[in-house]
Amino acid sequence: MRHGRRIPRLSKPADQRKALLRALTTALLRHGRITTTKARAKAIRSEVDHMITLAKAGSLAARRQALGYIYDKSLVHALFAEAPERYGSRPGGYTRIIRTVPRRGDAAEMAIIELV
Repeated sequence: MRHGRRIPRLSKPADQRKALLRALTTALLRHGRITTTKARAKAIRSEVDHMITLAKAGSLAARRQALGYIYDKSLVHALFAEAPERYGSRPGGYTRIIRTVPRRGDAAEMAIIELV
């Protein structure tokens, strides 16, 4: 049963899934827009929103939580510097998922996820 399961398993063991989500979250925050599969985009949406919410809080505890999740230390400092001005009045929904054409090799549903 899948009671309470919030993210899909993405056909990976737990450690690989966590590393994948951390890497995709770091890449999205660094570049602002990435192309990935639709399932992965939906899975990282909540993680990215959580990191931006932590940055809006701006406390030391929130900064340490973000540093424990995001791979790049300088990216965390930049996020905490710019997020309150950029997303201060927005109550949530910091990402947008746009569906694109299927991938050529295996016809997987592809999507662009970007920061609003």
